[in-house]
Amino acid sequence: MLRRAVLSASLAVPFVTRQASAQADRENTLLLDLKDGRVTIELRPDLAPRHVERVKALARQGFYDNTPFHRVIEGFMAQGGDPTGRGTGGSNLPDLQAEFTPPSRARFIRGTCGMARTSDPNTANSQFFIMFAPAPSLDGQYTIWGRVVSGMEAVDKIKRGAPGSGLVQGPDRIQRLRVAADVRD
Repeated sequence: MLRRAVLSASLAVPFVTRQASAQADRENTLLLDLKDGRVTIELRPDLAPRHVERVKALARQGFYDNTPFHRVIEGFMAQGGDPTGRGTGGSNLPDLQAEFTPPSRARFIRGTCGMARTSDPNTANSQFFIMFAPAPSLDGQYTIWGRVVSGMEAVDKIKRGAPGSGLVQGPDRIQRLRVAADVRD
């Protein structure tokens, strides 16, 4: 009888661990709804814990909902997260210190999500960008906080901006951005 109880308990542990792991994965997953579909973003707290916490906090406040992709450059990236739509706005939270990742650990490739900033590396706040293509020149220069794991085809359809500046007239907008753990689909 004791042997059967021990065996039953040992079989339950992997199930509980899988459940906890799945919930942790949902806590570190964003669901970005765009006009052309849902984008799933895996967060990388192992690379940028403060930036991940910031994006999650703003998503939970609904901060990103209906904000525009104000700067979108063909073959490079789509930038959003500014409620003013001019590229100069942010949240009312303080700016973040850079959390640059050595290129040996993470690179700016297609689908990488990074934080936008001014020329001062410690000015990231709410604006972010999603890469359309690799950009090795950004490696180790901007904070990587996540990567698109599904729905990149919806990102590819974001309206492009003017050649050179990337500024978008009548931009596409983020419909909703949520932490997956908070969503009941």
